[in-house]
Amino acid sequence: MSKVSYYTAEGLKKLRDELNQLKDIERPKASQAIAEARDKGDLSENAEYDAAKEAQGLLELKISKMEATLSNARLIDESQLDTSKVLIHSTVKIKNQTNGAEMTYKLVAQSEADLKTGKISVDSPIGKGLLGKSIGDVAEIQVPNGTMKFDIVEISR
Repeated sequence: MSKVSYYTAEGLKKLRDELNQLKDIERPKASQAIAEARDKGDLSENAEYDAAKEAQGLLELKISKMEATLSNARLIDESQLDTSKVLIHSTVKIKNQTNGAEMTYKLVAQSEADLKTGKISVDSPIGKGLLGKSIGDVAEIQVPNGTMKFDIVEISR
């Protein structure tokens, strides 16, 4: 069973661009490497040929996985999303009850997650703990260090 993933227009474009890069540039390079290795003689003892064929196989596997991901990708119209509770593509401001630190995260699909830019996956422990919460709720999230409690301060798009 394939898993449906939800993307922003930006995330979907990035995924399509990466797939096009693999198909249009990397695939011909892999074929060229195989042709060059084949021209060097006896294939039974040609490690370069074997390596090029293996690299091509891995590339084709990656392309196949990306195509499957794209076929199950859905574009989210963020203007239609409810801001009364935390959903995918919500921007959430939370406050750590232990130390009072405030953080702002945007919940995104696994492939779009990037902690440096404040985007966390809905599949991460914090992402799962925040889903469905409303402003004023307390999210108790299990982390390897124990349980953390966060107050939901603000939800936006």
